[in-house]
Amino acid sequence: MGRRQPSIIVGVAFPQRVKMSDVARTAGVSVATVSKVVNGRYGVAQATVERVQQVIHQLGYEASLGAQSLRSHRTNVLGILVAEFEPFSTELLKGASREVVGTGYQLLAYSGGDGAGTAIGWERRSLARLSGTLIDGAVIVTPTVVETNQGFHVVAVDPHTGPSGLPTVDSDNFAGAVLATNYLLSLGHRRIGHISGRSDLESARLREAGFRKAMADADVPVDERLVRVGGFRIESAAGTAAELLALPDRPTAVFAGNDLSAISTLDVARSMGLRVPEDLSVIGFDNVPESALVNPPLTTIMQPLQRMGAEALRLLIDLIGGVERDTHIRLPTELVVRASCRPYTGVQQPSLPLSAPATPTAG
Repeated sequence: MGRRQPSIIVGVAFPQRVKMSDVARTAGVSVATVSKVVNGRYGVAQATVERVQQVIHQLGYEASLGAQSLRSHRTNVLGILVAEFEPFSTELLKGASREVVGTGYQLLAYSGGDGAGTAIGWERRSLARLSGTLIDGAVIVTPTVVETNQGFHVVAVDPHTGPSGLPTVDSDNFAGAVLATNYLLSLGHRRIGHISGRSDLESARLREAGFRKAMADADVPVDERLVRVGGFRIESAAGTAAELLALPDRPTAVFAGNDLSAISTLDVARSMGLRVPEDLSVIGFDNVPESALVNPPLTTIMQPLQRMGAEALRLLIDLIGGVERDTHIRLPTELVVRASCRPYTGVQQPSLPLSAPATPTAG
């Protein structure tokens, strides 16, 4: 037998973390001097401070958050915790990232869910992992579990159960749903379907309640066959939309509980041979960027997502700073008219046989 060849492992070499001692050696000063500069302490000549800061920038040195928190009990980092990164949470992050500029804080975005946004208790696990050593406070997006005894400041955005004892930022879901339904009614639609969100979400419940209130105020009975759960996700809403559009007396318009469900409805309608808005009007909720990019561009209810993220971050910073203020911020919604709705003409194309819709896309 030939000589056995040694095993070779091919990998990626990651650069070692720059240490304070590396900065000290390069700058020609002691570690204690670098520590004073990093922590803003007195007793170091200005020329030395500038030299050390130049080396810090040159080497890319950053103090360990864990070590920093042990020394000062602060990291100056705020967390944005989400179950998953999807259009809703991404818009919130954009607003928070703009608001943090100039505050002295940095932002850590962390996904602690199961990838489907359904894991109960992901907030507890995420906070246990990050609090105390990595972040000074947290904004939690659509938390499933709301507790007020975290030991540090937490702000909830659109919590599943609605506002409670926890500082909260949300939008006026009920008024937005009334606005959406009234718009369809003003176009002459009476057979209006509603694809609702998840049954465990207060925002979904409020949107359905707003839909029902607008219908009742217009003396238009709600056909319960036209109200179905879509789950706020493209995949789950597709089956719901297909069921609605296959009814012998299908709706002439659909109010979807969020934009992803509305986009899914557009795709399903197209796959079944229905034209939007000629054969079916569709309106969504959220005004995520994707809503303006689909064909036709989606009429929707805008909740100011980026502003919600900014308000949540500002509220968190104020709470940490001991500022007394209102701890429930509810922002208004408004109608954004695009091209997915049109007046009802009184002529309805017969429903087509139910077929498996093409895989919906968000663009």
